[in-house]
Amino acid sequence: MLPRSLGTAARRLGLAAAPARSRACSASAARRPCPPSDGEEAGEDGLPPTSHGPEPEERRRPRRGEHRREFSFITTAARDHSVLTRQLLDSRHDTIDEVGAEHDPFSELKARFMDFKQRNYVENFSNYQSLAQQQTPKFMVVACADSRVCPTRILGFQPGEAFTVRNVANLVPPYEHGGSETSAALEFAVNTLQVENVLVVGHSRCGGIQALMSMKDDSTSGSFIKNWVSIGKSARLSTKAAAGNLNFEMQCTHCEKESINSSLLNLLTYPWIEKRVNEGTLNLHGGYYNFVDCTFEKWTLVYRKGLEGGSKYAIKNRSSWS
Repeated sequence: MLPRSLGTAARRLGLAAAPARSRACSASAARRPCPPSDGEEAGEDGLPPTSHGPEPEERRRPRRGEHRREFSFITTAARDHSVLTRQLLDSRHDTIDEVGAEHDPFSELKARFMDFKQRNYVENFSNYQSLAQQQTPKFMVVACADSRVCPTRILGFQPGEAFTVRNVANLVPPYEHGGSETSAALEFAVNTLQVENVLVVGHSRCGGIQALMSMKDDSTSGSFIKNWVSIGKSARLSTKAAAGNLNFEMQCTHCEKESINSSLLNLLTYPWIEKRVNEGTLNLHGGYYNFVDCTFEKWTLVYRKGLEGGSKYAIKNRSSWS
């Protein structure tokens, strides 16, 4: 059913130098500049840059009242993960192994990977070589991050067949919501990969939908989860209006499907998606996976001005697989 409402951080300037060197520098500061310490860049004469003239913004010590904490944090973080990456790229670097083989959570994953390589990759080598050059998926899938709902496993997608993004409650934010990993994935799939179908897959007993249905109307929270699922407030309102007399579990079941349709309508707020739908080169579909009894419902959204009843939206090709 359709819803009702549609760099670098500031230098430390010798703070890391040894105490002895610091005292020596202080004593001889009037006579000559100190030699550069480890990690300090020297000038053309082999000495560190002097203080004549203003220093570049990224090199001078911040003056009182200046706020450079965020900049320093970002640069420090960048430096730290760069060190880790260099260690990964250095084949001579020994990794630290602190977990015994009997407790290693990756031992089973390694066995699965090796089985995949032998049974899948090697036997379909030419296909994987083609995929290494380019991907041409026909589907873009928006699914929930729930560990019980793997669209590749449920629908049998093979590598290269579906460009997928997963988030809490399989929500699609409206275009005006701004950038997110979901909108970025949609932009790439629709504009660059030129997928022919976008499929939004919801599921039973969704924790994200339960969080949405539990929210107060005037709720304000610093929770990332609540801030995210609030995207589905229109589905929540429609559910309250249509199924408010039912118990909480049944309301959530209703909202799980309501939110899928809400996301389908949100897809049409993206100009480049609406354009391709109107041109007939892109189709929008909803899907609902019930993992309690292993059934799957599928439907397609029709978007066209002047449909019967004055609505621009309708559903076609609805089917249930059980």
